[in-house]
Amino acid sequence: MIFNKIIGNSTLQKHIFESIEYGKVPHAQLFIGPQGVGKLMVAIQYAEKLLSINKSALDKVENLQHADLHFAFPVATNDKVKSKPTSDSFLKEWREFINEYPYGSLFDWYQFLGIENKQGQIGVDEAEKIIKKLALKSYEGGYKIMIIWGADKLNTAASNKLLKIIEEPPAKTVFILIAENEDNILQTIRSRTQLINFKRISDEEISSELVSNYVLDENRAKEIAFEAQGNYNKALKLVSDEVDNEFEHYFVNWIRNAFMAKTRPQVLKNLVEWANEINSWGREKQKQFLNYSLQVFRQALLTNYHTDDLTFMELTESGFNWEKFAPFIHGANIQDILEEMNTAFYHIERNANAKIVFLDLSIKITRFLHKKNS
Repeated sequence: MIFNKIIGNSTLQKHIFESIEYGKVPHAQLFIGPQGVGKLMVAIQYAEKLLSINKSALDKVENLQHADLHFAFPVATNDKVKSKPTSDSFLKEWREFINEYPYGSLFDWYQFLGIENKQGQIGVDEAEKIIKKLALKSYEGGYKIMIIWGADKLNTAASNKLLKIIEEPPAKTVFILIAENEDNILQTIRSRTQLINFKRISDEEISSELVSNYVLDENRAKEIAFEAQGNYNKALKLVSDEVDNEFEHYFVNWIRNAFMAKTRPQVLKNLVEWANEINSWGREKQKQFLNYSLQVFRQALLTNYHTDDLTFMELTESGFNWEKFAPFIHGANIQDILEEMNTAFYHIERNANAKIVFLDLSIKITRFLHKKNS
């Protein structure tokens, strides 16, 4: 098999694969769940079981080159494809990406293609290609499988175009849609699929896997598992020391200026400049930064309340004193901070003006940081 083991969601995996053994293969399934839990790998392994009627077919699936296994995923123009990008334009990169980042996120994919500053989507050109591919006879006389990864990036026109074929696909045609956010998928699409909910991977499963496969002691593996929050992709990045210090730099710069802005109004121009810089990032990177910042605020709160067994983060940016920062995050302001961060994430996800969102957030954070602990 292309993947020796997919960690987590073992009961769910058993249920999914048993549908093949019992001859009850749904024509359309929607795999929903957070990042880094192996949804794509389960989908490919499911396709492998359906398509591998002999050794030759098995090899083709493992190389992601079986003629009856099709993929669609979010794309955008880049240096290679100047207009009307579709998944077919990037199949070589897609195979390389899956082999290198089997638990990879959408942001990882955008970085892999060099389009991290753009909003990838699955558009109507892609939908037309999907319909044409599935109208053809099966190459090997068995199933035809269409895996749509990042299905929550289907735009409205593409979604509407696919409605009929998802509801009434040709014989032995199977759709597997994969997404993180069910609410971003057209209701009429959702109603035509069997919903499969994936859960985050437990800390115990992640730490056990890290100890088994990497030179890590048990305590370090547990720290990484806790920080990864059920996301094995993030755990692997932490193991590989791929944590991006850029976010730390921007967070520290942000908090320093937000803290000073109350007593030194002239510092507001620094926050405006900071928001301008964040505005130049792609949406996915902006969302990643918000998630990172949420984690920092939570860790500061834990440090403030001396829960050392749950604290794993400490910023090391030159001149930044973590012990002095932590007391400013407490019970009287943490809820306000988290709510505003989540609101900002919501607006960024829906294509609001990022400069305005981050500047507004900065002004509110300035007020919250000076809120007295009751």
